[in-house]
Order: sequence, then C-alpha cells, then structure tokens
Amino acid sequence: MKKSICLYFQVHQPNRLRLYRFFDIGKDSHYYDDFANRTILRRVAQRCYLPTNELLLELIRTYKGQFKVAFSISGSVIEQFDRYAPEVIDSFRRLAETGCVEFLAETYYHSLASLASPTEFKHQVMQHRDTIEHYFGVTPKTFRNTELIYSDEIGSMVYDMGFKTMLTEGAKHVLGWKSPNYIYSGALAPKLKLLLKNSSLSDDIAFRFSDKSWSDWPLTGDKYLGWIKASAQNDEIVNLFMDYETFGEHQKAQSGIFDFMRYFPEVVIKDGEFEFVTPEQAARKHKAVAALDVPDPISWADEERDVTAWLGNELQNDAFSKLYSITEKLSLVKGHEQLWSDFGHLQESDHFYYMCTKFFSDGAVHKYFNPYDTPYEAFINYMNVLSDFILRVDDAISVSDVNFAAEKKTAPAKTAKAAAAAGKPARKAAEKKSAKTASSAEGKKPSARKTVKTKK
Repeated sequence: MKKSICLYFQVHQPNRLRLYRFFDIGKDSHYYDDFANRTILRRVAQRCYLPTNELLLELIRTYKGQFKVAFSISGSVIEQFDRYAPEVIDSFRRLAETGCVEFLAETYYHSLASLASPTEFKHQVMQHRDTIEHYFGVTPKTFRNTELIYSDEIGSMVYDMGFKTMLTEGAKHVLGWKSPNYIYSGALAPKLKLLLKNSSLSDDIAFRFSDKSWSDWPLTGDKYLGWIKASAQNDEIVNLFMDYETFGEHQKAQSGIFDFMRYFPEVVIKDGEFEFVTPEQAARKHKAVAALDVPDPISWADEERDVTAWLGNELQNDAFSKLYSITEKLSLVKGHEQLWSDFGHLQESDHFYYMCTKFFSDGAVHKYFNPYDTPYEAFINYMNVLSDFILRVDDAISVSDVNFAAEKKTAPAKTAKAAAAAGKPARKAAEKKSAKTASSAEGKKPSARKTVKTKK
C-alpha cells in the first residue's frame, strides 16, 4: 500500500474593525472598515485565490484525479467573496465539481467558541456546514477547528456532532516520542480519527520558502520529496497543513512558489511511493495507531502550539470574557439578525490575535498580520466596539420587554378559573353548532383541500 500525502489549506479573512473611538459609543454602530476589507480581499483574490485555484484545477485535470487537496473556508470570508469577489466562489465551485477536493467544516466565524460556549460552538459549526452545502453542493464530513485548536473535550463535542475525522497540530509536547505521521484517535472519543500536521515540513513551505538566508534555500520539488521520504521512512501519512494565502500573498509569485506547486505533484506521482489523499480518504485508508491524550487545548500557532496567541495576556482574556458574558443575555433577543451577525463577527479569533503581546520568538509573525501599531490599540478599539454592542443588546431587550408587556395588557383578561367555568357551556354550544353544520352539509359535494407538504 502506498503512503499518503494530505494537503490541506485554510482560507479565511476577518472583518477588520474601523477606528472606533470612545465618542462613537452609542452614536454609530457600524463597526467595520469596509474599504480595508474590500481592498485586502480583492488584492488577495488576485494574488492568491484565483491563480492558485486555477493551478490546482489544472493539476487535477492533468493527473486525472491523482492529485487531491482539502480546504476549510470560513463563513466570514465567504461573505466577503459574495460581496467583493464572487468570481472566487465560482472558482472554488469548479474545484468542487472535480470530486478531488474535500471541503471541511469549521466554526462559521473562525471563532474561539469551542473554548467558551459549547452551544455557540455547535451553532456555528451547523451554520458553516449549511453554508458549504449551499455554495459548493457538498456536505462536510471532516472537521477542522479554528487554527487547529483541539483538546480531548473539544474532540468529544465534535464527534457528538457527527464528525468522524478531525485535523489538529502534531504538537511535540503532546506527541513526545510519537510521530505525527500516523492517524490517532481521540482520548474521550475513541472513534474520532485525528490527522496531525507535520509542522516542520508544512512550515518549510508556509514560512521558509522565500527566505534566502535559509540554509536549504531554494526549495525544489525533488528536495522536498526527499525530506518527506526521510520523515515518513517507517510511517504512513504526511499531513501538510497551511494557510492558503501562502501562495502568492505570504510567499510572493516572484519567489517561485507557483512553479514549486506546479512541479511538486509531478515529482510525487512519478516517484510512486506516495499518493495524494483527502482527509476523509486518509481516515478510511489508515487505522488509528493509538489514542492521543490532549487535556489542554493545542493549536498550530507559535512555538508553544497552544492558545496563548489569542488568550495569553490580561487584555485578551478581559475582552474574551466580556464578549462571551453577554451570550445568555443575547439569547433573550429575538428577530435581530444584525445583532447576531455582529456578535459572530466580534468572535473572530483575529481580534484577539491582534492583542497579543509576544515580542520575541513569534513577534515578527504577529506584527505581519496586525493592522494595529500596538496590541493596546487593538484592545482599546475592540472594547469601544464591544461597549456599543452591549448597549444595543440592552436596548433590544428593553424593547422586547415593552412589547411583551403591551401584548399582555391587550390580551383577554380571563383568569384560569373563569376560563374553566366558561369551558363547559362553550363546549356544549360548539357541539350544537357542529351538529347543525354537519346536517346542513349533507348531500353537498365536499370542497377540494390543498395538500400542504411538510419539509422533512
């Protein structure tokens, strides 16, 4: 049996917040920097999404289905595609039609809900699943949590939602002596299969590819396949997981990244030792070799491979706690779609990432993705927006209370006792009226009835 290579790409763009000052609170509830969101989305579409999708489609056709990839596309970026670049959705649809591309489920808003609210987490996963079905005509069967965040508890929730396969990070402090190049099972959900990212090989493309100071630069397809063979000498599968924006955006076209991607599948297929598989295919092909114990959440971020990129300081934890503290209150609000949409977008993990105060090992990476000059500016701006949002929630609840009181006041003023006393004569009158109606209807042709189909 051939060994496997699983290529997976994350596709996400956040809804960036505009500069929102203290004096805007209670006066202006439009939170988003529409110009920046449109400009960045259009730029990345031209540099990455469109040309890379075209390249992948070409590779799938050239190798007649032997080349396969997987994507998770957040609901947040799909909304932006719809708004600013619908041609990108069309290009993903063409990939979906090949049958060689798997679309994964995730949280709709690329959120940290799995760490705060099981109810909100489940809601977003189901919302995202329905969105993928709507746009691409496929039902996700594999799950990938935001930034590959995973723990035993999260794995159990994911399995309970019906997913049998999940992606996460091959964190060294969790694996110990074990290799990431096997499939594992969840500690609390033994039937959940886990595919682990090979961090070193993935980061060779995602972070080091264009670094001319790197001792192994330039990276070629033949050299890379040699590394894969060495890594999986006695193993079964190599999982290469990365941001899709690696192609053309983080690693510019002039770095040769597209040439590498065009040539690499040919090298693998001609060699014959490995074959490309999707996560679902990998789970069917390979058995889990052992359970993986992950009591504390892990992710693919930073050297620590934990969640400190988003929840590692007081600023982040304060904002996070305040956001999710209004979940119960918001559940009292009915029929306010914009409120719920804003609540979702305020959950995007990027807002908390911008508040990270790591200035050493991973500081450069955080700075590259941060539109703010400092984490403190990110925190102040976010909290101003959140303060306005909380006011809107309180106002909506007040209006709901007023409407409820008005409805109650205008309702028929019958006590339960009076209603019970009136019930018997009322039933007798109804019976007489029914008998009279039935008698007068004898001999008449019955009227046609419309059949109402119920959606099952």
